[in-house]
Amino acid sequence: MRGIRCFVCLATLVLSAFAADAPKPQSPNSSYPNIILITMDTTRADRMGFMGSKRGLTPHIDAVAGDSVVFTRAYSQAPLTDVSHATLLTGTYPQYHQVLTFPIPLAKTLPYLPDILKGQGYHTGAFIGSLALDATWGAPGFDRGFDTYDAGFGWDGFTPEKRYETSERRAEEVVKHALAWLAKRPAGPFLMWVHCFDPHEPYDPPEPYKTRYAKALYDGEIAYMDSALGKLFAELKAQGLYDGALIMMTADHGESLGAHGEDEHGILLYDETIHVPLAIKLPHGEAAGKRVETPVELADVTPTVLETLGIAIPKEVQGASMAGLMKPGKTSADVEAEWRNRGVYSEADYGHLAFAWSAIQSWRTSKYLYVQAPRRELYDYATDAAAEHNLAAESPAVADTFAARIKDFQQKTTNTGNMPKTWMDEGKAKKLAALGYIVNINNPALNQSPENGADPKDKVGIANMLLRVNDLLELHDCEKAIKELREGIAEDPNISIMYFFLAGCYLEKEDYENAIPLLRQAVKLDPAFTAASMNLGKASMETGDYEGAISTFERVAISEPFMIDPHFYLLVAYDKTNRVPEEIRECRWILQHEPDSYGANLNLGRYLTKSGDLEGAIPSLQKAARLRPAAPQPHMYLAEVYTQLGREAEAEHERTEASRRGATPVGPVRMERDKEPANPEPK
Repeated sequence: MRGIRCFVCLATLVLSAFAADAPKPQSPNSSYPNIILITMDTTRADRMGFMGSKRGLTPHIDAVAGDSVVFTRAYSQAPLTDVSHATLLTGTYPQYHQVLTFPIPLAKTLPYLPDILKGQGYHTGAFIGSLALDATWGAPGFDRGFDTYDAGFGWDGFTPEKRYETSERRAEEVVKHALAWLAKRPAGPFLMWVHCFDPHEPYDPPEPYKTRYAKALYDGEIAYMDSALGKLFAELKAQGLYDGALIMMTADHGESLGAHGEDEHGILLYDETIHVPLAIKLPHGEAAGKRVETPVELADVTPTVLETLGIAIPKEVQGASMAGLMKPGKTSADVEAEWRNRGVYSEADYGHLAFAWSAIQSWRTSKYLYVQAPRRELYDYATDAAAEHNLAAESPAVADTFAARIKDFQQKTTNTGNMPKTWMDEGKAKKLAALGYIVNINNPALNQSPENGADPKDKVGIANMLLRVNDLLELHDCEKAIKELREGIAEDPNISIMYFFLAGCYLEKEDYENAIPLLRQAVKLDPAFTAASMNLGKASMETGDYEGAISTFERVAISEPFMIDPHFYLLVAYDKTNRVPEEIRECRWILQHEPDSYGANLNLGRYLTKSGDLEGAIPSLQKAARLRPAAPQPHMYLAEVYTQLGREAEAEHERTEASRRGATPVGPVRMERDKEPANPEPK
């Protein structure tokens, strides 16, 4: 699901850092096939022609699927981009890899298909359509094992007009980058991952698809993506690379499009978001046209690739190889029996992490869909494919059986070690917010049982409302956003994020008096809501309540020991209240983490001068002068220091230098960051 733009939750999730030596690449093995992995973001299975759609959206994808083994019942393990891709590429379940939301890093000790293939001599390139999978922002660690990880989205503030410059790329651009890499690749087998983000909201296909599918823009995005992938397939054929390649096409998850009350994805676990297309073209068309009806998972992709190549499957991999299912002809009775009793597990943690609702899980078999939620659900696929008639109450024994299977499965597959450390600074949060993701990884829900909280199916209307608010905020339509948010608060007054965004509307209008009580309520409901606390401190400063701001920023500085922002604001607030020792302390704290901060060096010199430590002030002011040679202020302050020390010749020299640089009257220097990142990563 998408979340909300701007003022997004800053937070720290304390998770374990793993370390492992990367495998050393072997010499290229010419017996290995080239591998092309295509992941189509937010793509429903029922929009693919090869999955039975009559809409005619995917002729190029369907042609490749005709040369492939098609899995008609493939399922994602989570309806969220990073979680699902982590499962796909590690062969482990979310509760094991622990990439439950943005930007939790992929641990180095996890098995990772690109890294394994790199170790076998593959040349590796990834071509990413969204900053959600940018290893610098939304998906740290996903670039492991790649020679080229082509994401690197620019960012100078999001606007809808800049979407394709700052937060995503259209499929044609992704394919263009991939083909440029392909043309220059070294000899030897290659892995090329092509990620297309287009079907993700907002649905905005280029022409002629925008006009052709004006009444179904999501379909237009699918059709456009297919046309772009058609160019990739054509070039592979032109270069003689198609026939011998192993090509995999799938989606990370689907899109609800209003089914079960959910507008997009992330909250619920019905087939609209969990059933995904999956086609695997084996080299030279082996088993082409075979259709496998057995339920399989995205967790099965990595072990399938490794077994197909004859590479040992790491013991940590939890998925099962589908190689036996892909053999030409009828699947053997032994293989069928092996898969018959295997269920398919999925989970949705996003509603829990973003809103403190209950996390939910699902279990699928050939006959049933079971959803473990505060009000559990059971559906019979044979008679109720749309999952409209809940049988849990009338078939409690069946529901109990699936509940027990989920509990047992989680116990066997959960990683009991510490989780990787991560940090979400405001820049990262705003980038992800441009895609609409609420990121609140310090939500107190993380410290509560995931089973606690409201049933997400009862609250999905609020999630939809926040999506609408996101769009309104992008258009700077605060009046409509305020109306929506106030109605949401009236429906459920216990969701801190709504007070936070409502306050953001007033902050945008510089109405601090109305913003402050809303921010206080957000912090009251969620004391660990760092972004709300930061905005409360800023708003307090704007109203002249420096003591209140100091109290707020000091709490954030304690709770977020790796975050620099509160220290910058404390420096300003201490300056306003003339707390010289505290000013010196904050400057020194900042310089421990950003030693080349011009503002911190300059102000440390100022404050040491105020404290009477004239000699101590000189090195900081001299460094500030070196950091910004054109700035007059360091020379002005140095002139003042030398004058007080009686070193008139040096004072005169500094006055001359200040004058040459256009000196202005001495005053407080605005604290600002000299470069990103503003906040150091946790050690």
